[in-house]
Amino acid sequence: MKTYYNPEDLKKFGKIGEFQKSMADKFFDYYGEVFKEGALTAREKSLIALAVAHAVQCPYCIDAYTVDTMEKGCDEEQMMEAVHVAAAIRGGASLVHSTQMMNKAKEISM
Repeated sequence: MKTYYNPEDLKKFGKIGEFQKSMADKFFDYYGEVFKEGALTAREKSLIALAVAHAVQCPYCIDAYTVDTMEKGCDEEQMMEAVHVAAAIRGGASLVHSTQMMNKAKEISM
């Protein structure tokens, strides 16, 4: 199946430092720290990452965190619920910004 992105490119993620190693090293250090167990479990962080991946519409992240959440014991219902949380927040963010449009429309109408 032909797609807009090449799923094989996900395997190249570790090579993003090819053109700027120092920045990539800093990113990967930070990334590693973020996903360590802390106040949130690795499983919880993976579900958050899956939801955010959908909100930012990153197909690479969706693939990676679908695998990661399942490896961490999440089931399909939990994964879909996380995606719905992201969708609700994303939809709400769009709707709350409609107040700007409403304010402008009222200003023009006066």
